[in-house]
Amino acid sequence: MKMLRCVILRGGTSRGIYFHENELPSDQQLRDKIILDVFGSPDVREIDGLGGADILTSKVCIIGPSKREDADVDYTFGQVIIDKPIVDYGINCGNLSSGVGPFAIDEGLVKPVEPITRVRIYNTNTKKILIAEVPVKDGKAVVEGDYRIDGVPGTGARIALDFAATAGTIKGTLLPTGKVKEVLRADEIGEIQVSIVDAANPTVFALAEDIGIKGTERFQDLLSNREVWRKAAAVRGAAAELLGLVKDGKKADVESPSAPFSAFVSRSSSYVSHVTGEEIKAEDVDLRSIMASSGQVHKAYAVTGTVCTGAAAMIEGTIVNEVLSERAKRTGIIWIGHPAGRIDVEAEVQKEGNDLVLKKAALFRTARRIMEGYVYLKPWTLAEDVDQKRSH
Repeated sequence: MKMLRCVILRGGTSRGIYFHENELPSDQQLRDKIILDVFGSPDVREIDGLGGADILTSKVCIIGPSKREDADVDYTFGQVIIDKPIVDYGINCGNLSSGVGPFAIDEGLVKPVEPITRVRIYNTNTKKILIAEVPVKDGKAVVEGDYRIDGVPGTGARIALDFAATAGTIKGTLLPTGKVKEVLRADEIGEIQVSIVDAANPTVFALAEDIGIKGTERFQDLLSNREVWRKAAAVRGAAAELLGLVKDGKKADVESPSAPFSAFVSRSSSYVSHVTGEEIKAEDVDLRSIMASSGQVHKAYAVTGTVCTGAAAMIEGTIVNEVLSERAKRTGIIWIGHPAGRIDVEAEVQKEGNDLVLKKAALFRTARRIMEGYVYLKPWTLAEDVDQKRSH
């Protein structure tokens, strides 16, 4: 059987399979077929591959030396859809972005500098540059540390991520429709008021109560509420159609399964983390939010979604801004309560002429290399073409 070298790496609250760009064929159709094989998709259990049957673990990262002078590495992210033969490149993953710097350092793509190595990452999905500051010791990325993130057991070395240059992935502006709020219409929901903001990844925001989320449900009960997520899918589909990502919002799950994200927000209140069982108190979060994309509900919170939520929170008049605590409005540091706990982002938005500019979007993650080695391809996955089409 043919085999390819890869690294399994946790970045933030996600886990992905990282490949060197030259390990995969340049032909995209063949490349995607191989990636689906590696993950065992489509299959709801992904039992015959490395995927984890969860939106947070069915992800691929492809890394290579950058072709740009302003970046060190080029990084392509793919969301491997679990139940369909699709690798979606429509968005970036911020959690796995936190693993790109350590991967680049440990794999010799970036020269290590102690104590902190600054890695300039060009994300090909969004055509934006983000900056990672990675702790380094003895020429390798540091793993051990005392920084804790909700949704991951234990602690690790703190990796700083700067997403300030990632605004406007669709139309070059924070507000791709030019409005802070608007009304979407779909058969499943009638009319619903939303805000659509584009920073790191485009996201449509709506009030949680408008799709039937009370905020007092057990997370597992909420997950099984088909009516809520039917409405959530309709909101996302209508937004995708408005943004021109699809012609028919009802086909968004197939034609644009990841973009935009959808996030449903509410004012801060006390709740219980579904991961630890601990109570998160209302005074410890500035708002609550739950995200959905790629046909699944996020069990924690996407980093790119965090960036976009932070940006939306600092734009006066958005739905996010209206539920935000006064403390966060004053400080620009937003504590977002999500199903697994809390994630923090520091955001600043300024008006320059007629434009809104994202001046700051900073947060912290941890990452850990779990395994490196070779993954075997099924003999029938066009394996005979891999050696001929592999791009070195």
